[in-house]
Amino acid sequence: MGYTATRLADRLRADGWLVTGTRRMSAGDAVAFDDETAVLTALENATHILSSVPPMGDGDDPVLQKYGAAIAASAVSWTGYLSSTGVYGDTGGAWVDESAPVGEGRRTARAQADLAWQALRHDVRVFRLPGIYGPGRSALERVTDGKAHRIDMPGQIFSRVYVDDIVDAVRASFDGPAGVYNIADDAPASQNAVIEYACDLLQLEWPPLLSIEAAGLSPMARGFYAENRRVANGKAKRLLNWQPRYPHYRSGLGACIATIRPSIANALPASASVDQT
Repeated sequence: MGYTATRLADRLRADGWLVTGTRRMSAGDAVAFDDETAVLTALENATHILSSVPPMGDGDDPVLQKYGAAIAASAVSWTGYLSSTGVYGDTGGAWVDESAPVGEGRRTARAQADLAWQALRHDVRVFRLPGIYGPGRSALERVTDGKAHRIDMPGQIFSRVYVDDIVDAVRASFDGPAGVYNIADDAPASQNAVIEYACDLLQLEWPPLLSIEAAGLSPMARGFYAENRRVANGKAKRLLNWQPRYPHYRSGLGACIATIRPSIANALPASASVDQT
């Protein structure tokens, strides 16, 4: 029950669904992941099963390892897995869709888990997600916390997706065909552009432009900059009748800032919430 799955659970519960999730320790409506009796009981009573658990460092998917057989034998009508567009590796900034090969980048464990979930059942929906952001987890927080960087890498492009657009896609897939779907916004952009717009919204100066060496990034963050791609979302639009509510990082950040600084959000021009350029 991480950031995205919790957001989905809240939406489903508001619509009358009964949702049981797992955490490392039981809490509220979540049972402990290692409590096999509780988890297997929940699986037996479920109509829909979603895994948002990433693979472990050694490449094993903990859900498949522990509960894969039970999920494969389940009588549920829908199964889903939250994967990553990192399975595509570096495309040099080119567009990539679901037909592209996977497993050639740094996210080999993700690619293995992605393929294993596809092979588990005929009804699996795999959602390949780029950088996820939303309230409490966006460039706005990185800027205000002093953790935002602008890296001098011209031409470096990434895709991203607002968390509620993932929720909408998962919901839409309940009535759509099984398969693999890229869920991303319509406007891949450099990380610098996102940070700069967040600073503008907060009325703060842009951080200095640094080389990747001078920025002192963690190995994980450096790995993020080692890949460059644009993610196409046309399949989800066609087959799931899904459209992102936040097709551009500007509209997404505009929605985020409304949760922390309503006065700034109210002062934004209308174009800030609908701009798709």
